[in-house]
Amino acid sequence: MRRLMGAVVVAVAVVMLTACAGLQTTDRAVSCFAVMEQIQEKITWQVWNANGWAASPIVVEAVLAQNAKGPIPGMDNAKWKTVPEGDAIVQGFINNEAGKFLKAEMAKTDGICTGAFLNAANGEKVAFTDKTGSYIHKGSAKFDVPFTSGKTWQGKPELDDSGKVYEIQISVPVLSDGKPIGALVVEIDGTKLEALAKK
Repeated sequence: MRRLMGAVVVAVAVVMLTACAGLQTTDRAVSCFAVMEQIQEKITWQVWNANGWAASPIVVEAVLAQNAKGPIPGMDNAKWKTVPEGDAIVQGFINNEAGKFLKAEMAKTDGICTGAFLNAANGEKVAFTDKTGSYIHKGSAKFDVPFTSGKTWQGKPELDDSGKVYEIQISVPVLSDGKPIGALVVEIDGTKLEALAKK
């Protein structure tokens, strides 16, 4: 177990260094490097946390059920963008058992995790805490990496819509009988982690 944790920590460290290097704002990159050591453990914990959520019977059963049905007929990402937040389809993803589970677990992170969405085998949504920008994420690394390799994925820090908060997305596979059947994506408030690390 110690060797496994070590491997995870090293992997996260490499990803975070890559993420920092990719930032175009010099002072922001320096800031990221400055808290690298302190936030590494916190990011690693959230990866393990997400793996725990993905292993929940509620999540696994929801993905298996969605895989048996397949995507909503006629729904693609372009059409999805026109569906309002209050639509019954969207609310169904938020208020189903898996959606409620993700919201409850996210609430336990003290604001570190800001969103989560669950994908089935075709990249379509199973559940989420807030309406996603896309209905199908197949073809994007956040889905393809955990679903095809069974490994975790972490994206670079990106500014949210407010332009004030850096968010980091991580994703983990949802497994059944040891094989990926879907993927869970969790959004992390990187700015909050940085502030916590500086205290």
